[in-house]
Amino acid sequence: MNDDFHRLLYNYLVESGLSETAASYLNLAILLVIALVVAYFLDLIIWKVLRSVSLKLARKSKTNFDNFLVANRVPRYVAHIIPLSMLVELVPFGFIGFDYAAQMVLKFLNVLFVILALYLVKNIFRSINDYLKTKSRFRDKPMDSYIQVFMIFAWVVGIFTIFAIITEIQVWKFFTALGAGSAVILLIFKDSILGLVASIQVSINDMVRIGDWISFDKFGADGNVVEITLATVKVQNFDNTITTIPTYALISDSFKNWRGMQESGGRRIKRALIISQKSIRFLSDADIEEFQKIQLIQPYLNTRSEQINTYNTANNIDKELAINGRNLTNIGVFRKYVNDYLQSHSAVNKGMTLMVRQLAPTPQGIPLEVYAFSSDKRWENYEYVMADIFDHLLAALPYFQLQVYEIPVPSISGEN
Repeated sequence: MNDDFHRLLYNYLVESGLSETAASYLNLAILLVIALVVAYFLDLIIWKVLRSVSLKLARKSKTNFDNFLVANRVPRYVAHIIPLSMLVELVPFGFIGFDYAAQMVLKFLNVLFVILALYLVKNIFRSINDYLKTKSRFRDKPMDSYIQVFMIFAWVVGIFTIFAIITEIQVWKFFTALGAGSAVILLIFKDSILGLVASIQVSINDMVRIGDWISFDKFGADGNVVEITLATVKVQNFDNTITTIPTYALISDSFKNWRGMQESGGRRIKRALIISQKSIRFLSDADIEEFQKIQLIQPYLNTRSEQINTYNTANNIDKELAINGRNLTNIGVFRKYVNDYLQSHSAVNKGMTLMVRQLAPTPQGIPLEVYAFSSDKRWENYEYVMADIFDHLLAALPYFQLQVYEIPVPSISGEN
């Protein structure tokens, strides 16, 4: 029937006075225009029907996955399938007498089919990715990396298929050649392969999630992870700059992930006051009486002084020299004061490690280190809490007749 219609149009053109050659070309042009117009309107009708149906289903369904399919234009790509298939079927009918041209057009249409399939797969995967990101259990996972891996394989298969269509060589022969040239391919896709391995290890070992705060000194990164892809990890620094880190660097180099701190009950404060050794001494009874005016350590001084006096009396200790027997020191009382002050501080987490420790003496002095945890883990609030604590401690030192070590600055005398 198709051939009869083709001949009918061809015969009509010849009878109209055209030569056979001109009639053949004009016949082909008319049939092509008719086929393209029919395909265009068919595509438009199918798209409108699919869009209407998909929107209705998206509104009625309980899941929002179909919403992402519509947003990523999956129904639009599906609508292209039937018109494209129709054109493939019409090629032999329209190109009678033009075998070589028909062969080229069929190859072109088949290549379009492969490209359409690739874009359809790409947008379906993108919809899956968008949908999974709405789920809390997948929100911090590097789903972009896995989608990129699937698409790399899809594009490789698609490109080989296109070459097979154009050259009319079977696809499996391309894969045979691929095995022979695997060394070259590995070199070309080295970064992608390393990125794939790194993405899998990062995900399995739960090393980094989207939203984690990481510090990576080698790449100058200090901020939140906003994206994990096959090749790179994107970090938004706290100054709002963006640092891109190779994914493989996460398993080959050392970096700091602050997630443990963020998920814990507090953020660590670890800072020391350097006490001048010259200001450290034993306390006399007059000193203790003066220190008892400090309410926070008054109970401690009363109890401790009574225990020390009882011990010294029981052992007949000669207290003409302060070094004899047991004694209180100003740095020891200050250490107790700092500990009690931290225990009473509202911004310090009492359920986590809290101590004030004396470190080994240095040429500069004796470090008295505060080791505690701020209840508020937000950076700006944490810095405020730590500054508030050390403001108070620095101001409190003179009350214990202690001094902070400072490097002497030579005075400038005279003028040139």
